[in-house]
Amino acid sequence: MPFMPLKFNLQKRVKLAQGLWILYWLSVLAGVVLLGLGVFFKVELRKRSELMDESESHLVPNLLILAGLLAAALNAFGGKVCHDSLDPLKYAKWKPALGRFLLGCCAFNVLLLLLALLCFLMQFAVYLTLSQGLKNSVRFYKDTDTPGRCFMKRTLDLTQIEFRCCGGVNFRDWFEVQWISNRYLDMSNGEVKDRVMSNVEGKFLMDSVPFSCCNPGSPRPCIQHHLTNNSAHYDYDHRSEELNIWTRGCREALFAYFSGLMSALGALVAAIVLLQCADMAGLKYLSTALETMSDPENPECESEGWLLEKSVKETLVEMLAKIKTLGKSNHVQEGDEAPDA
Repeated sequence: MPFMPLKFNLQKRVKLAQGLWILYWLSVLAGVVLLGLGVFFKVELRKRSELMDESESHLVPNLLILAGLLAAALNAFGGKVCHDSLDPLKYAKWKPALGRFLLGCCAFNVLLLLLALLCFLMQFAVYLTLSQGLKNSVRFYKDTDTPGRCFMKRTLDLTQIEFRCCGGVNFRDWFEVQWISNRYLDMSNGEVKDRVMSNVEGKFLMDSVPFSCCNPGSPRPCIQHHLTNNSAHYDYDHRSEELNIWTRGCREALFAYFSGLMSALGALVAAIVLLQCADMAGLKYLSTALETMSDPENPECESEGWLLEKSVKETLVEMLAKIKTLGKSNHVQEGDEAPDA
């Protein structure tokens, strides 16, 4: 007995074909959107490449671009089949390929589900890459004369302004590195010289942050130097007063941005899978309804459509039997080849 059978007349078949045509083109649009977002994600990774030590993985965006292209192509083909299904002559040329097309769509949906899962799992890799990359970015901030790091200062300043963050983990990361180049230090100044000499590694460390850490929304002029010295500023206590610099670290801000983007992409891929499952179910009903017409020359006759020709249990048993038969045949062929060798 067929699984989920439905009766169809001409009017129902026409409505089903028209509805499927619209649904397939919605799927094409979703595929194009996925393609565009995959390109956008790849561009964003390229833009932040310096902050990730140029070791970011482009696996996910590349797979998203490929999935978007395939989704658009497959669903455009399905829409064409639905459009031609009401013309017996045009439908006849598509009929032999429908079984393979539906099987290919099933395999594609499984791959899309794996891609959606990958969008969530790869967020951990992005977090690790950002952690190491931002740590090095803060360290190389001052190297504006070093080849390969000339634009690190500009990139990090723009990132801190755009994402309203400061440092890697937090603003205190700037206290642990010398972020002012030696060429801009007046070594004849006693205070500067003492600070450098007092450091074991000969670094000029101070409790200050770059200008890009300043919060323009603060009513008080930005305090970016001597942040932990209360006596250096009037009416100031760094332990109780909310600082007028960004206290959020760039690792947290960038990870929130990328994880939100990847989660949205994963949800979109899952939605495309659901949409394509609806497309496949409708196309299966339409194809079986056209094949079971009692009088193919009379378009007004009734027919029956179904999702599976047999029940779910019988279909699974039949599939397992075919897999076992295929495995045995391969085993026999290997056995025959061994004596020949």
